[in-house]
Amino acid sequence: MATIKMVADYAGVSTATVSRALSSPDLVTPETRKKVQKAIEHLGYAPNFNARSLRALRTTKIVMMVPDIANPFFSEVVQGAEEAAQLAGYSVLLGDTKDDAERENQYASMLLSNEVDGVIFLGHRLPAILSRMVSERGFRAPVVNACDFTADHGISGVRIDNEAAAFAATELLLAMGHHHLGVIAGPLDSPITQARLAGVRRCLGQQGLGEQVRVSHGSYTMEDGAEEASAFLQSPERPTALFCFSDELALGALSALRTVNLSCPGDVSIVGFDDVRFARFVAPPLTTVRQPMRRIGESAVNLLLSILAGRSETQEIVTLQHELVMRQSTGPAHQPG
Repeated sequence: MATIKMVADYAGVSTATVSRALSSPDLVTPETRKKVQKAIEHLGYAPNFNARSLRALRTTKIVMMVPDIANPFFSEVVQGAEEAAQLAGYSVLLGDTKDDAERENQYASMLLSNEVDGVIFLGHRLPAILSRMVSERGFRAPVVNACDFTADHGISGVRIDNEAAAFAATELLLAMGHHHLGVIAGPLDSPITQARLAGVRRCLGQQGLGEQVRVSHGSYTMEDGAEEASAFLQSPERPTALFCFSDELALGALSALRTVNLSCPGDVSIVGFDDVRFARFVAPPLTTVRQPMRRIGESAVNLLLSILAGRSETQEIVTLQHELVMRQSTGPAHQPG
């Protein structure tokens, strides 16, 4: 087990400096803080959090780590979190991680240095710097996972039933006669991508159409949606429908259709995922899976506050309800000729 002395020796500083870097980081130079953080991460050191909580006052601050602050889905999640936190007298600090593991560790280290009382992360990676705390305290660690949730971390979190949501969207397209589908999914290492793909394949399998789908992967951006849709549209057997795993991907796909003078839904139907604010304002308005974005943020904060108050008795997984929203971007499958 790593000790504060081992951290100090590795960083080449005194134990007092390590303690100061954790408790009063503003009194330590950025260079020294970086050395201490690197040592902590390398050695897997974690302070005695139970003892610290007895002697330290609350900061009334939470850090929320967002994979992409420009994504409108996350902005609504953050708004819900802000509202719940404000009601409880807490402030939310935002960390735009750009889905980068090193940036995630930098923001997560604020918990170790007593700059915040808890962490909410909206991506799927548990920051490595928190792994020891979570392994020791489990669901009692002041860490909550939301959106791209996996129960494997052993911490509490918030999600929707992504497999069921994707099943419902696929079922809709099959009912409209679409038996040649293209799926523009998210990153393959993402739990929500895996769950949604499972829903698509389960639905197709029940209809005996397991081979009638082609899958590409993007990064939930409009640019990737346009690029992946263009590849589908140029293929000899063009899909009659595209199921995009985010509304941003779907908007990119709509742009790709216009570029090659194809209509939606006349030539190709499109289904998105999230129901971000502008999904109903595009032309045509987007059929999509609605996620309760604000409630995700509210629920994540309330879970964290429950942990901080010592009320958590077990790992709690909150599964919120999704809704399939029918608009004008879907229609019957186009019949050639």
